[in-house]
Formats: sequence, C-alpha cells, structure tokens
Amino acid sequence: MDLSNLLAGFSTALTPEHLLFAAIGVLLGTAVGVLPGIGPAMAVALLLPVTYALDPTGAFIMFAGIYFGGMFGGSTTSILLNTPGESAAVVVAIEGNKMAKAGRGSQALAAAAIGHFIGGLIGLVLLVLLAPVIASYAVNIGAPDYFAFMVLAFAATATVLGSSRIRGFASLLIGLTIGLVGLDQMSGQARLTFGSLQLADGIDVVVVAVGMFAVGESLWVAAHLRHTQDRPLPVGRPWLGRADLRRTWKPWLRGPLIGFPFGAIPAGGAEMPTFLSYTVEKQLSRKSGDWGKGAIEGVAGPEATATASAAGTMVTMLTLGLPTTSVAAVMLAAFQQYGIQPGPLLFEREADLVWALIASMFVGLALLLVINLPMAPVWAKLLQIPRPYLYAGILFFASVGAYAVGGAALDLVLLFIIGVIGFAMRRYGLPVLPAIVGVILGPAAELQMRRALQISDGSLTGLVNSPLAITVYVVIALLLTWPLWNRLVRRSAKRDEHVDA
Repeated sequence: MDLSNLLAGFSTALTPEHLLFAAIGVLLGTAVGVLPGIGPAMAVALLLPVTYALDPTGAFIMFAGIYFGGMFGGSTTSILLNTPGESAAVVVAIEGNKMAKAGRGSQALAAAAIGHFIGGLIGLVLLVLLAPVIASYAVNIGAPDYFAFMVLAFAATATVLGSSRIRGFASLLIGLTIGLVGLDQMSGQARLTFGSLQLADGIDVVVVAVGMFAVGESLWVAAHLRHTQDRPLPVGRPWLGRADLRRTWKPWLRGPLIGFPFGAIPAGGAEMPTFLSYTVEKQLSRKSGDWGKGAIEGVAGPEATATASAAGTMVTMLTLGLPTTSVAAVMLAAFQQYGIQPGPLLFEREADLVWALIASMFVGLALLLVINLPMAPVWAKLLQIPRPYLYAGILFFASVGAYAVGGAALDLVLLFIIGVIGFAMRRYGLPVLPAIVGVILGPAAELQMRRALQISDGSLTGLVNSPLAITVYVVIALLLTWPLWNRLVRRSAKRDEHVDA
C-alpha cells in the first residue's frame, strides 16, 4: 500500500468543495435508493450530464457517495416496507421486515447502518491492500468456476429458505423460468416472448423484485386486512442493546470476507454474496428459532456483505477496466467521458484522481453513518402510517419505479402479473427469495455453462475441469446431503442410548 498516495487522496477529498460533493452524493444516493426500482446505477446515469461542468475528481467523489448511499437507501425500504430499492437489498428484507413488524424497525435500521459502515470500511481497506492480487486472480477464473458459484447460490437459497426443500426448489424453478424470457444471448432465439418485441430484452430484475416483494406483499396484506385489526406498528428503541450487539458483531466482520472477493470477480455483483451470507449466518446462529421471525444477524451480515462487495467491484473496474455491476459500468462510461481509460496503468497515469476517489469512499461511509444512524427512528415512523395508506403509497412508488426502468406501459402490466404470482407463492408457502435468485443469476449461469461446454466441445467434464469448480461442487454436495447425514447421526446416537440403557 502506498500510504503517501492515500494521504494525498485524503487531503484532496477533505477539502470543503469535495466534502460538499460527497455529502450531496450520499444524500442523493440514499434518497433514490429508498424509491423502489430507482437504484444507484440509474441515479449515477441520470446525474452524469449534471457533472459535465465539474472536474473529474469532484464528479467521481459525488458518484462514490451516490453508490454507497443508494445501497443503504435500498435496505431502508427493504426493512420497513418489504420493498427492495435495488437487487442487492433483497436479502435484507427477509429478516429486517420481520423485525419491523415486531416493533424493532429502529434496531434493524441501526444494525444495517453500522453493518454498512463496517463492511464498507473493511472492503475499502482490502481494496487498498489487495487490489493487485485480487485483480490478477480474477483474470484466471473461467466459465466453469463462475457456473459453479452460481449453482452454489441456487442450492444454498433453495435448501435453506422456506418450510421445505421442495418448496424452495419450486420457487427457484419459477424464477429460472421468468429469467428465460427474452432472446437467447448466444443464439438469438426468442424464448417465452409470445411474439412481443418488448419482451425481447427479458424482464428487468427490478420489476420482478418489486413485483414479488412490494406488490405481492400489498396484495397479501389487503387480503388479510379485514380479518385483523389495523394497529400502527411501534417504532422501537433507536439503539442496539447489549444482546443485539453480541449477535451482530460477528456477522458484521464475517460479511466483508464473503462480499469483497465476490465483488472483485464478475460473479453476479452483490446479489450472490448476500444470499450466501444469509445462509452462513443462519447455519452458524445459536438461535435458529428466531430465523424467519426477525433474526438481527440476517440484517447485519448481508448488509455488511453488500457494501464490501461494492468496494470489491472497484478492484476490477479500476485495475482491469472490467465493470462487474451496473453502477461500475456507468462509472466506466463516466471515466471514458473524461478521456480516462481504467486499466493496469490507471494508478500511474491518474494517481491523484484514483486515490482521491478511494479516500472519498472512506469519507462517504462516515457521512452515511453520521447522517443515517440518528435518522433510524425517523425512518421507522413510516410504520405508524395506517396500513391502507401505507400500502397504497407502496403500490404507487412501486409503479413509478417499475415504469422508470424502461418507460414502457408493459412494465406496469408485468409488475402486477408478477405481484399476483408473489401473492400466490405466499398463499401456498413458497419462499420468494429463491425465485429472485433464479431471475438474477439464471441467465448468467446459463451463459457461463454454455461457454464452458463450448470450450470442452460439449463434454460435461468441462464443467469440473478446475480445482476451484471441484471445491465448490463438493461444498454443494455437503450442503445438499447435510440433513441426511445429520439424521443418520441422530439415529445412531439414539440407538447407542437404547443399547446403553
């Protein structure tokens, strides 16, 4: 690590002008992240023309604030309204919304804010220390490895979530089917488009996530509102107690170790590591009975993971010029707009800009914590709005967000069709998250699988021709067979007890 360059970056980022840009970026990012469907990528894209008059350093400092602010804003609506502002916030909704409904919305938001800060801080430190190592390793990862990672995400979410594995895999199948809609990426063949040209590009994952979570939840609440008394939910304490801190400090530290490597390689952005973080925390938790009812570890771990993953995406974007998320792709376009090409020589040719950008990320994280931690009880008061008005507002903003994705009326139709599917899944006990995983990672998994098979001339051995892929498949096998082995061990223990008796 070049400490002198990093210190020079802080001297640039901490000037009053650049601090103002960072604060504006954080506030704008949080605001747009709260709106369903309008995530940080869209915010950066919309603000790109606004920054034409700024110098490159000021523009990228603002972009960094929007990036981290948008991720935090997305988790706010996930926790309070079960409506993810962006795809990386999907997992936080599982336990965070249960906490909010139990009157612990403030604690969930506080756990998310601190996790966001710790995950980002560790991720940025790893970015500074390990960027060259991670970048060189990412170059050597091939299609079989990517596919294995995605199968691991499928298996993890389908087996851990829901009341049974059959329901988990059924939900995953629904998501994979929705992910097939559109043109085949390799052959150009139309699939499940029903002759509609507007479906040729597929269904945007934001429309699917908002439909299944926001619209599906609103329909579910409306169907049961007559049978339950509508009482405003309590806000809860605006701080974390000792018990909460004991349960969250380990997930806060484990999350970055999962999120940063996945962010640094093109393996699905922040979605896959947050799914895996949730699975890991659930398996390691000593209070398994709380999961599905509002386990605070399910908020702390995935939130720290998501932010560390955001820091990891900067590794390949800055050192190789390879964007691994939509935000990184927009930022790459912004670099090119200023006549700067990210790559191995960027740290030499534009050292002042790069180190100021990295330093501004540290500053942005601190600003996010200072601004949003005291705001937790204020955000949580959204839950005191009567539910008919609250969910009417959710449907309105969900519709605005879905329409903003593509500007087409068909997106609104798809939003409500998928919302009805989400309602039906709740009615029959199917978990929603595996379906979202299938939509997000299904097309990418298919593409990587077909690339691997093409390289091996159609031989299935092409999927397991690397040590990393074999290791991942061993982990998948253990995950799928663990309940069987656990059952056999318990039976054996009971037999031994009977023999001893």
